[in-house]
Amino acid sequence: MKKVITVVKGDGIGPEIVEQALKVLDRVAALFGHEFEYQEILAGGCAIDRYGEPLPPESLEKCFCCDGVLLGAVGGPQWDVGPGHLRPERAVLGMRKAMGLFSNARPAYLYPQLAAASPLKPSLAENGIDLIIFRELTGGLYFGRKETFTAEDGLMTAADELVYNEEEIRRIARVAFETARGRRKKVCSVDKANVLETSRLWRQVVEQVAEEYPDVEFRNLLVDNAAMQLVANPAQFDVVVTENMFGDILTDEASMITGSIGMIPSSSLGYGKVGLYEPIHGSAPDIAGKDIANPIGTILAAAMLLEYSCDMKEEAEAVRRAVNNVLDAGYRTADIFPKDAGMAAGLTKVGCRTMGDLITEGVKK
Repeated sequence: MKKVITVVKGDGIGPEIVEQALKVLDRVAALFGHEFEYQEILAGGCAIDRYGEPLPPESLEKCFCCDGVLLGAVGGPQWDVGPGHLRPERAVLGMRKAMGLFSNARPAYLYPQLAAASPLKPSLAENGIDLIIFRELTGGLYFGRKETFTAEDGLMTAADELVYNEEEIRRIARVAFETARGRRKKVCSVDKANVLETSRLWRQVVEQVAEEYPDVEFRNLLVDNAAMQLVANPAQFDVVVTENMFGDILTDEASMITGSIGMIPSSSLGYGKVGLYEPIHGSAPDIAGKDIANPIGTILAAAMLLEYSCDMKEEAEAVRRAVNNVLDAGYRTADIFPKDAGMAAGLTKVGCRTMGDLITEGVKK
């Protein structure tokens, strides 16, 4: 089977981690008799340097002419001085909006082998963490009207508009409930309904959707309480659904309690099969080029691409097994290597390329 994958290596550690994911995909192709054609595009800071804009039209066009998009990371301090529309992050926002990718799924799973890497106390880590957060991706503050102006009192003032309509809320809620039916049948909707009008609409619509799924346990939670509950008792969560900015923050929190932000992949999908797949971490320019980045989140993102956009569930599971087996064998990148000498006994610290090689070699039918 031939599939076309658009590749965005991006900035910082992006090229390094994407390289490892492509090695894994090549191994999958060879083992399972597929052909993956990669079409590389520039987006983010590197595109600003080359074309003067974060998402050139020719780059965006190739996102529509493929089976899935694999993204490393974008951004860096050298591009933080420009106007908002010329920041590298606008590339990712632009792809999500143009491709209609309203549903961002970010699983947070604590591998048993990494329990010592979690900042949670052992009793909590031992209970296990296996949840998935659905973040609404094309509405909210990130896409609302933005303005910076001088107010009547002479002070510089900025405003960001937060807007949601009921259909934007309903469609992401349905994705969450459908997913819960295949898991532990629990949905938690996170909002700030005690303060925000948009959250009051959010709660009203999600409660309406919940009535369509009587077999799924449902509850609402205010976002500040949700943030506390994630670290106090993460095992209580199965499927969480929330709006754009809350989801952005909570998923980073959830990733850290699983050991490292470098472990977590994400998928961004709309109504079709073509999606955007990426690790949830940033470009980490401070470690770029040092061969110490963790490529596992990107490799697992490639596994999500195989499963959701290419209908290759068996191949995706082979990649996930390889990751698990490499962790079982005691290999760790720097971010998941214990600082305690006793806990580190029997473990081997490896770099980005070696971790990629180990997982690639571990992919088997």
